[in-house]
Amino acid sequence: MRRLDEYPLPELKRLYTTLHAALPAVPALMDSEWLLDLQSYLVACARRAGIDVADHGAWRAWLAENG
Repeated sequence: MRRLDEYPLPELKRLYTTLHAALPAVPALMDSEWLLDLQSYLVACARRAGIDVADHGAWRAWLAENG
């Protein structure tokens, strides 16, 4: 099984934003350990890139970047 850091970051961002957008329709996703792991990984990546993840606008903008 591959680790999250072995996948392209843009692909992980797309998966996260897609799943996050589905939360209202599929509340069971809130209990997904994998989704929490993905979010934690992306938060760490964003912080390394200098993103203030507490700033939701900056977080969303970073997630929308393809690079």
